[in-house]
Amino acid sequence: MPDNFSIKDIRSNNPNAFKALVENHQDKVINTCHRFLNNREDAEDAAQEVFIEVYKSIDRFREESKLSTWIYRIAVTKSLDMIRKQKRKKRFGKLQQMMGFEYQPDQIPDKKELNPLDNTESIERYNILHQAIDALVENQKVAITLSKLEGFSNNEIADIMETSQSSVDSLIHRAKKNLYNKLYRYYKKNNDLFK
Repeated sequence: MPDNFSIKDIRSNNPNAFKALVENHQDKVINTCHRFLNNREDAEDAAQEVFIEVYKSIDRFREESKLSTWIYRIAVTKSLDMIRKQKRKKRFGKLQQMMGFEYQPDQIPDKKELNPLDNTESIERYNILHQAIDALVENQKVAITLSKLEGFSNNEIADIMETSQSSVDSLIHRAKKNLYNKLYRYYKKNNDLFK
């Protein structure tokens, strides 16, 4: 369903149009939230909040970008809000307990995803990578997650983040450099771990 097809109907409170919009974007919204929250249940909760926000705010959508871009912008915002709430609640807890990084097979929403988490070593590497991503500053984390984990183009990311494409290019470049440094230090320190 094209993005602009349902805007008028949704604004006129057509429940079928809103249902179609949710069905069209639900999986991608859940996956986007999951990439930030690393927990399937939290991602589904965040996605529900996203669509409630879309429903309540559709009259304020100015159509300056695609509807999908606006929806994913809300998904990123809701995910980051949930992370902040988790951090406040568990400020003195361990990082993995705060962020829910423990891998569970049902946390990956789509079996078609290329996450070969089928053995202990790849699970460990998955957790280490997500800890490194989480340690990035927020705008770098958003940019690298949307780019490398969700597959958005830099132009789409610029729309979602409401910034320029050159800023996104710079954020992704800095995020890659910071990730390289974090992961290099980790593996140098733990060089016996993955021989």
